[in-house]
Amino acid sequence: MSKPLREDGPPLTDRVNDYDEAHFATYLRLLDADAEGADWREAVKIIFAIDPETDPVRAERIYQTHLARARWMTETGYRHLLYPRTQ
Repeated sequence: MSKPLREDGPPLTDRVNDYDEAHFATYLRLLDADAEGADWREAVKIIFAIDPETDPVRAERIYQTHLARARWMTETGYRHLLYPRTQ
């Protein structure tokens, strides 16, 4: 993973933020892995390059928080992409 990763998960804002935009591909990969029924440990190893054997608590936290944000993007967040940004 070349983009900076927040250990405590994506920023939880009510709109799409810069972190979300930088991690769109990550979110899509997580959603695909989840839809295919992939084991979270394998997904976190491939998507985030984190070894879940070495630090299982951190690995699962990063996986779960990012997957939750990815789901939010598909249910709510995407709507904000349809309208021009306001400052």
